[in-house]
Amino acid sequence: MRAVSKSAMLRCATGVAALTFLAACEGPLDYDLRGQIGGFSTTGAAQTATASRPTPDARGVITYPTYQVAIARRGDTVQDVAARVGLPEGELAVFNGLQPTDKLRDGEVIALPRTVGASSNVDIASIAGNAIDQAPADGTVRTSTLEPVQPAAAPAPPPVPSGPEPIRHKVKRGETAFTISRLYDVPIDALADWNGLDSDFTVREDQFLLIPVKNQPAPQQAAAPATNVTQPGEGSPTPTPPSATQPLPDEVIAPAPPAPDITAEAPTNQSSAALGLPVVGTIIRTYDKGKNEGIDIAAGPGTAVKAAEAGTVAAITADADQVPIIVIKHNNDLLTVYANVDKVTVKKDDRVRRGQQIASLRGGDNSYVHFEVRQGFESVDPEPYLK
Repeated sequence: MRAVSKSAMLRCATGVAALTFLAACEGPLDYDLRGQIGGFSTTGAAQTATASRPTPDARGVITYPTYQVAIARRGDTVQDVAARVGLPEGELAVFNGLQPTDKLRDGEVIALPRTVGASSNVDIASIAGNAIDQAPADGTVRTSTLEPVQPAAAPAPPPVPSGPEPIRHKVKRGETAFTISRLYDVPIDALADWNGLDSDFTVREDQFLLIPVKNQPAPQQAAAPATNVTQPGEGSPTPTPPSATQPLPDEVIAPAPPAPDITAEAPTNQSSAALGLPVVGTIIRTYDKGKNEGIDIAAGPGTAVKAAEAGTVAAITADADQVPIIVIKHNNDLLTVYANVDKVTVKKDDRVRRGQQIASLRGGDNSYVHFEVRQGFESVDPEPYLK
């Protein structure tokens, strides 16, 4: 049995789940994964469940009680943001996992490693221009008596947005915008709006993301019912403790059931199974709802990965490590997903037949396919479909 990296499979399974939901939509994509699947829709409620991001100050800085962030402008580099907020460009770049010359997206959030003061709003160019305009034409120098210098007033603290402080999430290797939105139960489009993500919802390792604040009020908690207070020794009688003189019964341990045979057999043309095996090999990991949303079937490197049933290629994408993922849509709102594959031989919107090769297995320890079956909104155990 081939060893499989648990973290790699968790990344793959989570990314595939989100992408599969996207592929199931016939109309406009519902990025928060709640609508247009299974005959019901709560898209409107989900997409209005978060507040808008606060407006930054003139430098693009948003101040929260425990941290600050800067919002990039169109055409900005890390150097531009650093100069605008008054921080060393190297320090700002390292803190955000970037290089000083990296280009930023319009509206992208840049985390500040330390607090910067409020903007003084002094226009030096304007002051200098006025001084030149007011100089005498004859070149003489005029003097005037100045008032005694007054102590400078302490700079006003930066304004802090009202409302709760959003969580600041640092992206880890293998995470995607979809997995992060599901982790915090916020719509993907709200996450993109708050952080200036592009149309592909691209995130990078060590990037800081602001998690949108939900604007739904917290549920009211009912007051605890009043209880009668009794004096010590009153009320319910003290139960009689179990006797310490009686020995405990012997523990009976049932024998472990024999391990099931999970070797995948080759499908035949006469098979009555609802779906055909995508790969003839050995099931090295079984379905576990919430942990592994499909099964993993191992075989030799380069083995053909085949469509489990006739359908249409709904999506071809990749996980965080750029490993291809194929989603095929079938009749009766059924989807099949093929992840951790290589050398894809189909393209989006292609019609495929049952048993047609769509990709190949990768090499080395990654020579397996992660196969999922989804009925509408929910993942289901693929094995009953293969029998």
